Amino acid sequence: MGSNKEETPPADGGGGGGGAFAFISKGWREVRDSASADLRLMRARADSVRARANRELEHLLASASALAAGPAPPLLPPVATGAPIAEVEFVRKRIQPKIQELRRHYSSRALDARWPAAAAGASSLRIDLSGITAVRNAIVAEGEGGDRWRRIARRKGDQDEEAEGRKAWEVVRMIQRGLKEFERRSLSSDMFAGFRGRGEFVEKFKLSMNSLNKDYQESKEVPPLHLTEILAYLVRQSGPFLDQLGIRRDLCDKLVEMLYSKRNGRLMYHSLSRDRPLAVNITDELDLRIARVLESTGYHTDEGFWIDPAKYKISDNRRHVAIVTTASLPWMTGTAINPLFRAAYLARSAKQKVTLVVPWLSKSDQELVYPNNITFSSPEEQETYIRNWLQERIGFEANFKISFYPGKFSKERRSIIPAGDTSQFISSKEADIAILEEPEHLNWYHHGKRWTDKFNHVIGVVHTNYLEYIKREKNGAIQSFLVKHINNWVTRAYCHKVLRLSAATQDLPRSVVCNVHGVNPKFLNVGEKIAADRECGQKVFNKGAYFLGKMVWAKGYRELIDLLSKHKNDLEGFMIDVYGNGEDSEAVQNAARKFDLSINFFKGKDHADDSLHGYKVFVNPSVSDVLCTATAEALAMGKFVVCADHPSNDFFKSFPNCLTYRTSEEFVARVKEAMTTEPQPLTPEQRYSLSWEAATERFMEYSELDKVLNRNGHPGRNGKINKARKIPLLPKLSDVVDGGLAFAHHCLTGNEILRLATGAIPGTRDYDKQQCMDLNLLPPQVQHPVYGW
Repeated sequence: MGSNKEETPPADGGGGGGGAFAFISKGWREVRDSASADLRLMRARADSVRARANRELEHLLASASALAAGPAPPLLPPVATGAPIAEVEFVRKRIQPKIQELRRHYSSRALDARWPAAAAGASSLRIDLSGITAVRNAIVAEGEGGDRWRRIARRKGDQDEEAEGRKAWEVVRMIQRGLKEFERRSLSSDMFAGFRGRGEFVEKFKLSMNSLNKDYQESKEVPPLHLTEILAYLVRQSGPFLDQLGIRRDLCDKLVEMLYSKRNGRLMYHSLSRDRPLAVNITDELDLRIARVLESTGYHTDEGFWIDPAKYKISDNRRHVAIVTTASLPWMTGTAINPLFRAAYLARSAKQKVTLVVPWLSKSDQELVYPNNITFSSPEEQETYIRNWLQERIGFEANFKISFYPGKFSKERRSIIPAGDTSQFISSKEADIAILEEPEHLNWYHHGKRWTDKFNHVIGVVHTNYLEYIKREKNGAIQSFLVKHINNWVTRAYCHKVLRLSAATQDLPRSVVCNVHGVNPKFLNVGEKIAADRECGQKVFNKGAYFLGKMVWAKGYRELIDLLSKHKNDLEGFMIDVYGNGEDSEAVQNAARKFDLSINFFKGKDHADDSLHGYKVFVNPSVSDVLCTATAEALAMGKFVVCADHPSNDFFKSFPNCLTYRTSEEFVARVKEAMTTEPQPLTPEQRYSLSWEAATERFMEYSELDKVLNRNGHPGRNGKINKARKIPLLPKLSDVVDGGLAFAHHCLTGNEILRLATGAIPGTRDYDKQQCMDLNLLPPQVQHPVYGW
């Protein structure tokens, strides 16, 4: 054992040659055994076919003998007495020799296990099948000359036998074609490769038949995943982690095989292939099993391995902008109209594609929210309404997509609350830039993926002064204090940048004040027409003052009633028309009648309605608005506007037709000034500052979206947007705090008791069954089908 002496190989190399010969002999024996087994199987099948043919022919002879021995059928016409005997003689003389010859062929050339005889047997089988066909043809040919034979056959029910015979001949032809294919494959290579090819051909044929049968059965009904299948898939997906723990890959494969085979109650294809590992087959079948279950539930994902790559091929380098808002037409509110125009004007740029994401309400909520009893039975119907409304007001084709997310209307808050995770309705492929209209509103009860984790850049646009509304409610001081800190919490956790339309809103983290809203182009056209008519000497304003807005106390109706009642004598003869619908309509009208005020109430109208063009003065005493859209529209039409000196009206103070007041006495003076003078025409610069083109430019600048589009996440050479960010060695403290705030918010909003305690609508953590049906969504528990069941 410890010797350093080298062994000297034999001079003639006999030892190495003997080992090689033994290896070749062993391989040859294995090949011969496999081929012998295949040939024995072939011989058994050929014998089965021959036995069936013999039985059919003997049955035919027995029928002919019975016809010859028995009496003639009573329904036959009179015939000569020697007719049946002649027909029997035909059977004995013409049929029996063929049968005897066929039997001699089979008896003299029986298949055995020897290979040369196998090839000869295959050839003889082909000849013998042709002989069977010849016998059948001879019977038919001879029968053409004897009408009586055919009548007797039909009378004795040979039609059924003929049908069964045709089925049998079809089986024979199928086997004949299979044997021809087998012979062609086996003779296309040398003897060794030929026998091995036969074995593989038979195995593949058996497996293909099994798979076809299995696919047919499983296509009818796909059973749900078993616990052992889920565990097998979990172990397989945890392979890299188990490698780090020092567990060998072969042990993981054996565990997967054991779990999956235990579910099926058998070992999976042990004889599938001697050259391919069993674990590979288990892995493929497990993947197919998971895919079938997912497909049967209707589940799909943008990153799935069965998705067609060509479907998601990026054809250009444009970015994706998703605008998510809290209201939709036909609800005539600012959060429904302004995001719609923003989407249309952002989509005009060639740098980005735009998707507008709006809430979908059930029929019962639509009846509460939408005016004039307008309801929609499907999102497609509402989308058509939105696009038609927009197309009537802009002078170009708006090329953007509209998507819907489920929402529920809160009567107490008079707003729409999202149901479920709103971020999931923007696909990961399009998750690039998000614009959250009313970010605090969208994220109060948001229990889903963090916006800043899914998107490269998140911009919030604050529309509503919620603190002002809440202060008017019972225990408003305490509620406003809590809401103020919750708004700071959610906007810091979910937004990179926040735009406030005016300083009337709450000061939020990372926020800047800028009016990024414009007016409908239709109002600017009305203003131009009025200015042109005035130059021609026409009287364009034939009505006095009016107010338009949703009829709720917080929209300025309380201030209007107080001012008019306090200075009723100072404004003697002053009449004002009010247009609006709302929850407080009856209370507002009762208050006006109580003080005997000169107010005419009308149902709400679109501000662009022709009947409103003749008014000269628009009165808006509201101090709860952030930026009143109706005020901007009135200025665009060339009217006077009387409004409070409030941060929400700072943008309008530069217009000469905007008359502001600080006290009630100044209000009276401004109303008298407006009623006795004529408004000034707008200059081109003033008109442009009110347009959506100018508002879009301000939005791009103050939100830093222009820098984001030109710098961060620019598409690479492969056409895909690079979402990777530079990760510093040490994270910033602010990022750690923001992540902690987001995590805490996610945990708290997942508790239904806490949600209800803070005023959430019951059942809004996930969307309900009716919303699933309306939007063609899967139930929430199917969103994670493997681990969530």
